[in-house]
Amino acid sequence: MPTEPSTAVLPAGLRFSSPLEYERMLRTAHERTLTGAPAPEITTDVWDSWQRSLAAGIDPDRHVPRHLHEVADAVALRRGHPLEAVMPALSELLADESSDGQHLLVLADAHGEVLWRVGSRPALRQADGLEFVEGADWSEAGVGTNAISEAVMSGRAAQLFSAEHLVRTHHSWACTAAPIRHPLTGAVLGVLNVSGPLNTVTADSMRMVKCGVRLAEELLRAAHRDLERTVGFLPDGAASPGFSAPGRSSAVALELLGESPAVVTADGNRVPLTLRRAEILALLESRDRGWSADELAYAVHGETGSAASIRIEMHRIRQVLGDALQSAPYRLAPALRGSSDAARVLQLVRLGQVAAALAAYTAPFLARSTAHALEPLRAELTSAVGASVRTSGSVELLRRWCLTEMGSDDRSAVLALGQLAGLTDAAYLAALARLSRIDRELGR
Repeated sequence: MPTEPSTAVLPAGLRFSSPLEYERMLRTAHERTLTGAPAPEITTDVWDSWQRSLAAGIDPDRHVPRHLHEVADAVALRRGHPLEAVMPALSELLADESSDGQHLLVLADAHGEVLWRVGSRPALRQADGLEFVEGADWSEAGVGTNAISEAVMSGRAAQLFSAEHLVRTHHSWACTAAPIRHPLTGAVLGVLNVSGPLNTVTADSMRMVKCGVRLAEELLRAAHRDLERTVGFLPDGAASPGFSAPGRSSAVALELLGESPAVVTADGNRVPLTLRRAEILALLESRDRGWSADELAYAVHGETGSAASIRIEMHRIRQVLGDALQSAPYRLAPALRGSSDAARVLQLVRLGQVAAALAAYTAPFLARSTAHALEPLRAELTSAVGASVRTSGSVELLRRWCLTEMGSDDRSAVLALGQLAGLTDAAYLAALARLSRIDRELGR
């Protein structure tokens, strides 16, 4: 090979404006280099990496990555790894596990060994064909020039497109990677990588990967602060217990009735929820089989919803729920399902404990929510309590129900109260007047 590249470098902006032309130029450059022709217009970093890779014995035509561990052993290595705690948040932000998802989220250790992969089944199958699997060595010495190896070597973010990879079987892929560093020592803990077919890389790919790195490092930093508050200051470089936050959940119940939704912890504290996060948790509780990010985006935001916004909200919810929030698909852990005050009301109705159900139904379900997907859940709750009260035959329960906000427009309950208590009953007359006012306001 020539000893140095040309000073003329292909314009990298072409990878977004004219990806096919850029790919053709790179493949031509790759071919010329391997035949010993004058150095092509590639960056010095890529050129130097090719030189090192070839010197290490990488065969551009037949090379597959060496495997440092079997897949099962690599999965075992993840347990206790400092990045284990941040992987769920990274997956929520950057992964696409939908049926038509094309890109792959990969987290490697500080030396380039793949430890985590998240993606759709088709994307994982494509990666399997390249042996881009857990335990595979994606350092320069393991598989030649790629984005992970560049991040490991340089300590900086890297993006490789098509024939910038040395091995030919990688030429149909684009990869963006960046190192994740220890929040105190600055040491590299691992490499975050997003890979996929050439059409999956955009001008925002690097920004999103760097955003993921910032998220991971902030989570690690927050975990360290929590650890300091718990066990005292740890000096720089001291071994800490793996940055376990967010970890085992202390959440024991959800409060979804009324205008101030919250998570209740084991010590009785209330952690307030934004309306949007409360809506998401209500939907998660409503379906044991779980939800995809796309389904939740549509349910909460309608046609304008995006899976990315849901993943960001899920990251924030996980900071409160810890391992009580499960992924792929999103769902509540069994211990938290059915724990909300709304679910308890329905359970009391099913048990025939009408008075207890009415006492527990203290306010409308997520009173401030206007999300269409929540309306059936709200209607189910009101209908269940109303029906149980009407069939109870209890004048007292009917009086109490008709005076609540939820039962104020229950026409059948008001009529039943008049029949049982008499048309001169004060509670019946008050309920009838209230029903008439509601009818006027609604223009009935």
